[in-house]
Amino acid sequence: MTPSASAVVAPAIVRCGSRVGRLRSPMVRFKTLLGADAAMLRSFDGTEPQVADSAYVDEAAVVIGDVVVEAEASVWPNTTLRGDHGRIVVGEGANVQDNAVLHEDAALEPYATVGHGAIVHDATVGERALVGMNATVLDGAHVGAGAVVAAGSVVTEGTEVPPSTLVAGAPAEPKTEIDDPHLEATADRYVELSRRYAESSERLD
Repeated sequence: MTPSASAVVAPAIVRCGSRVGRLRSPMVRFKTLLGADAAMLRSFDGTEPQVADSAYVDEAAVVIGDVVVEAEASVWPNTTLRGDHGRIVVGEGANVQDNAVLHEDAALEPYATVGHGAIVHDATVGERALVGMNATVLDGAHVGAGAVVAAGSVVTEGTEVPPSTLVAGAPAEPKTEIDDPHLEATADRYVELSRRYAESSERLD
């Protein structure tokens, strides 16, 4: 916890996001665009993050080492993607929301969603699947395409979540099949939102 309300508000005011180019040295590109805040994008053991031109990475995110952020993916404030023990891939159009953590060989397939405060550790989240707020997906687990991990649930090591299935609990267990077009559109909304942030979010003095 921060000691005062001003300590909470100030970082949110001064930070905004930026789209970055895929260059030989993404670190240099971030430093050119973001100045001192470029420390949020860091190399590790000689490996630098790779970020597509159309991806959005918020300045308050921490992206380290062997991380790939593909086209139209988005990484939001106070997330940590720590690629120091395996590669992290945020697939095309996928989104990693505020305060989430990805570590080891974490992979998000296209248009997957990782909700606020969730953890994906050495696991795979399938295409258009959703990991709910504060849920945890552990080593070797696979969340099938279009599946949903309910908020606060724990998908234990090696679990296979069937496609288009809601799982909930700790450990997470199947509850029902899912056929919800609004849910499938979650990632599309984040693609559009990331464009708006890149175009209209500005620093305030």
